[in-house]
Amino acid sequence: MHSKEEKLAAFSRLLDVMDALRERCPWNAAQTMKTIRPLTEEEVYELSDAILREDAAETSKEIGDLLYHLVFYARIAQEQGLFDIADCLAKVCDKMEFRHPHVFGDLAGKNLTAKDIADNWELVKAKEKDANKTILGGIPDSMPALLKALSMQEKARGCGFDWESPEDVWAKLEEEYGEVREACDEKDPAHKEEEFGDLLFAVINAARLWDVDPEAALNASCAKFRRRFTYLEENTIRKGRQLSEMSLAQMDEIWDEAKAKGL
Repeated sequence: MHSKEEKLAAFSRLLDVMDALRERCPWNAAQTMKTIRPLTEEEVYELSDAILREDAAETSKEIGDLLYHLVFYARIAQEQGLFDIADCLAKVCDKMEFRHPHVFGDLAGKNLTAKDIADNWELVKAKEKDANKTILGGIPDSMPALLKALSMQEKARGCGFDWESPEDVWAKLEEEYGEVREACDEKDPAHKEEEFGDLLFAVINAARLWDVDPEAALNASCAKFRRRFTYLEENTIRKGRQLSEMSLAQMDEIWDEAKAKGL
């Protein structure tokens, strides 16, 4: 591993690379925060994929790519006289020190558990000078719905608004499932959408309460479906048949083969 001096030198090199690209590369010079934002989103997902694959080399690469984007934003803001990377680093350090009084403040040395800290996290954040006016105010509207639901639930939990026991969530799931069934018998599309949304929100909540990452769980199910459907598709083509010409029972037979093979 590298020394602190080597790490600082590496970060300094990144700043120098950004300065050179911004000043001498026409493409980089033409970019704005809005034009690179979609690319940043892509980089975040690539980092997420690398982490889920537990690929250390790829994770290291993707962290570098994301750091490059963050320095890019700061450089653009610097040119506009808004702020620079030092302001960004100072703000996050100030924030972390304020949010961790058990490390940097008057609670230092007290025997707090991870649960104690998590349970009071949102209340501590609410005391910040520039804090959001509401607990859920900092959650972006553009965040994917599954992650948004999980974030809302975690923030509510941080203020004590949560089920007392994971077992308590099952009754809520049954209630939401029943309301979906009733809504599907009606002719109101908006009501049906609302009830499906409530059921999905409750399922995500249940996963959280049982220490399951719903995003990772759904990704795993998607990957499993992809493997089995690809097997179905490949075996159909190999036999000179088209999926559109097969019955559901015939497709299920090949699907079960895929399951038996552990796909």
